[in-house]
Amino acid sequence: MHRRLREHYGTPEWPPGYSPLDELVGTILSQHTSDVNSERAFASLRGRYRTWEAVRDAPVEDVIDSIRAGGLAVVKAARIQAVLRSLTDDTGRVRLPDLRTMPRSKALSLLTALPGVGRKTAACVLLFGSHIPAIPVDTHVHRVALRLGLVPPRTSPETTTDALEAALPPSAYYAFHVNLIRLGREICRAPRPRCEICPLRARCPSAGAR
Repeated sequence: MHRRLREHYGTPEWPPGYSPLDELVGTILSQHTSDVNSERAFASLRGRYRTWEAVRDAPVEDVIDSIRAGGLAVVKAARIQAVLRSLTDDTGRVRLPDLRTMPRSKALSLLTALPGVGRKTAACVLLFGSHIPAIPVDTHVHRVALRLGLVPPRTSPETTTDALEAALPPSAYYAFHVNLIRLGREICRAPRPRCEICPLRARCPSAGAR
């Protein structure tokens, strides 16, 4: 399936850059909302506050107001400030250790120990913020994996992550994740999947049923 997706969509390349803390906050803002809304909320937050220390120390009501476009602003503002406080070092600076210098399992444990940070958010920080192989399982990836029979019915997103990462070499994680999300957004959509044009139709048990 990974090969078929690459034939259909091509092989995406990791974009340059290294901004794990930005990715962490951005992923929190992306929870339960669209990319457009979360990006607007992130831009508003960074436009109002020049540093993450300023975000941490601001009145929570002001942070809520700055990220309102992303939805669930009350919950997300409190979560972001709690994460920033957890990452504050002895000098008062907000710092996320260089995840690239530690074993992947330790980096994953460090991230998931932060307030409100689950496996999917941690995987996004590893993959997009640090260029460390991981497969974030969002709603699109989870839905497509279930429909394709890559995992049994009712498998949790966390277990789906483990199954997908075990089935592929780490070098394939980024391309597979990006292409599977694209498939979920464009073809294997939640309400009305377009099975007739799916490049994986011949291998999909759900397509025959539909």
